[in-house]
Amino acid sequence: MTDIKRQWLARALIGGLIGSALLLTLVWVLDAMPWMSHIWHFRNPFAVWTEWLMDDSGWPGPSLPNLCLCFLTGAEVGIATLPFADSGRELVVRSLLHYAVTAATVSVWVVLNFGWHGTLPTFLIPLTLVYLIVWLGRWVGWFAEVAAIREKLGLAPGPSVFHWRETLPYVGFAFLLCDVLPLTLGLFEVPGIPVLVGILLPYLLLPVGGFMSGMSLGRRSGFCPLYPLACGLFYVPVVFLLMNSSALFHCGIVLCAALAGNLAGSGRRRMKRKKGGESP
Repeated sequence: MTDIKRQWLARALIGGLIGSALLLTLVWVLDAMPWMSHIWHFRNPFAVWTEWLMDDSGWPGPSLPNLCLCFLTGAEVGIATLPFADSGRELVVRSLLHYAVTAATVSVWVVLNFGWHGTLPTFLIPLTLVYLIVWLGRWVGWFAEVAAIREKLGLAPGPSVFHWRETLPYVGFAFLLCDVLPLTLGLFEVPGIPVLVGILLPYLLLPVGGFMSGMSLGRRSGFCPLYPLACGLFYVPVVFLLMNSSALFHCGIVLCAALAGNLAGSGRRRMKRKKGGESP
């Protein structure tokens, strides 16, 4: 077995175990929730899991198929952390195949738990957007690597003021993350229950996307203060289109996440250059 196959199997196993652990944790927390009172009651998790596996009347359910699907989804996510291929065409084909398999797994899980009644788009569209964000992020990374090679060969100009030129390739990602993603999620929001736009977006998708993209930019180009600012400004129109002025602090969330990621990435870049004896 080649090293790459071992890596794929290891990542799939780790991802599957994490996916299963997350589902079991959710079951345990749901069992302890104060549905009829204000007191949380955490029981022995093994007792909760045994009851859940033996009884398919609870949610998420049915239990064993859900556990298998979560393991499979985690394995698919784990494999996605490794490069699919080196060449362009093979990379595209394998990426599309991975997306199709992941979408099929998510579709089975949705139908199993919620039925066919118009729920698939609510899950498949965010999944597709995540794929687009990852693809755009990787394209930006490749673009930056080419620029770095040109710089080492003396074919590129020096750093621009506030690194605005280095920030430009990431502006498209910021627009997708802070405008396209929220507006698309808003189309599938349930009236009166803003789970996607009010909870999932500001407290998970924006911080993770802002931090990771800011760190990627920092690792390649150093401290770029214009990128966090762009993320915060791009999100301002979304606040007034989907919510109201009370949600303006969401702009601060994505700005701070992108800033923290950029600082972390630029710090890592500086340490790497010092270790290699290069000037920052």
